[in-house]
Amino acid sequence: MSARIPPVLRPEHPIARPLAELVNAFRLEIVGDADGVEVSGVTLNAAEVEPGDLFVGVHGANQHGAAFAADAAARGAVAILTDADGLALATPASLPVLVVDDPRAALGEIAAWIYRTDQDADDAPQLFAVTGTNGKTSTAYLLEGILRQLGLVAGLSSTAERHIGSLSVTSRLTTPEASEMHALLARMREAGVRAVAVEVSAQALSRHRVDGIVFDVAGFTNLSHDHLDDYADMEEYYQAKLPLFQPDRARRGVVSLDSPWGARVVQDSRIPVTTITAKPDVDAEWRVEVTAARAAYTEFRLTGPEGRSLEARVPLIGWHMAANAGLAIVMLVEGGFELGAIAHALESNHRDYADVDADGEPVRAIEAYLPGRTERVSGDRGPSVYVDFGHSPDAFLNTLAAVRQFTPGKVIMLFGADGDRDATKRADMARVAAAGSDILVITDHHPRFEDPASIRKTLVDAAREAYPEHELYEVSPPEAAIRTAVGLAGDGDSILWAGPGHQDYRDIRGVRTEYSARDEARTALREAGWAE
Repeated sequence: MSARIPPVLRPEHPIARPLAELVNAFRLEIVGDADGVEVSGVTLNAAEVEPGDLFVGVHGANQHGAAFAADAAARGAVAILTDADGLALATPASLPVLVVDDPRAALGEIAAWIYRTDQDADDAPQLFAVTGTNGKTSTAYLLEGILRQLGLVAGLSSTAERHIGSLSVTSRLTTPEASEMHALLARMREAGVRAVAVEVSAQALSRHRVDGIVFDVAGFTNLSHDHLDDYADMEEYYQAKLPLFQPDRARRGVVSLDSPWGARVVQDSRIPVTTITAKPDVDAEWRVEVTAARAAYTEFRLTGPEGRSLEARVPLIGWHMAANAGLAIVMLVEGGFELGAIAHALESNHRDYADVDADGEPVRAIEAYLPGRTERVSGDRGPSVYVDFGHSPDAFLNTLAAVRQFTPGKVIMLFGADGDRDATKRADMARVAAAGSDILVITDHHPRFEDPASIRKTLVDAAREAYPEHELYEVSPPEAAIRTAVGLAGDGDSILWAGPGHQDYRDIRGVRTEYSARDEARTALREAGWAE
């Protein structure tokens, strides 16, 4: 069965604007007549066209999007935006055609105009962007959680989900296309959202997905080996992230110095930046120190300039999650929120923790649920099973260390690697997985159009070369692999299933098949006699 495609969130009450005004505002070349035509939406996907839309045809991996212009017209598109190559393809649709050199590069500003996502408007929400290799999603969810505790209607755009207040839909891309991004912001404004946390990938910046947006605060988590299928090397990957810290993209920045690349961001940024670190040997304006670690939470102290400080709990394990929480808090401070107001908000209405600590002091706890981020899916008996979305060497390193801290027995690592994605990190992933685990189970993830056996062989060979005596199993498919892992585990052991996290599908030869690692893990535990 194919996985369900999640809906695109658009404004419920769009206000049409004359196409002629769009042409004049952007000085566009037009083939056809704009008189009397009004546009109320915009999309790159012909299957998602709604009446009144401007359909955008761009070069795709296999064919030009303008080839679908007639389909878009049949669904109610009123005009086409494309390039010179797409003009001939769009003409049979008998709609006005707007021609630009690079439609994707023009899309952000045009979508902002159509959806009226003017950030100078009185009702425009504050926008917080988070970028980095690891920690983007966690920081975005923590930002949203704190905003809600501050009493604001909050919005979220992340790898996992899009939120508008209590409304939630599954995401398709880490950062949506510019047309969808501006539609989402317009819908958020309708719903009275006052602040939005947006996860911004390097690809989003390279591919113009956040064009037409100036974020109030941009946050940088770290940079480590990943996405070298899209970028030639780490320098090019870094340069793809850097535009977020320029005046046309953000007003202020908060940069973590926990990876060496953070210092580069500070050096190369052209906006005011504040620095933060969780590393004791690094100097920064703000510092995060873990003060207590438990299986259900991590407690930390955040200290900053002028003697400011805050102690709080984050409902996640690992020093890196405390670092993400600290980054989120400082981003809010840079956005104009008082640290004292944040501290007071975190003291209120606790559901998971006692209202006071052992010394009788108020407990401050961030309330946030992060799907698929070191998410414990097991019950009170038997081995602990965690699913996690991280699929890079650095993510494996930090998450394995966090799981190890609360595991009295063995740590079993279960993972696979993405097909048709950065193959250069696979050997490092396998070596880190073997180094941090007692038992390694290697399986399939999203093979896409690659041979899954070949992917597994790369992982197995790298792990065995680095650690010849390590206990290792190669098991396919993942349904069998999780049962193998559970069969090897006992009470007091932990299983970390890294890669699938929150995702509800597997990509096999271009088909997204419904699949949940969380459900498979729970089923395997039940079959082994461990009640949830």
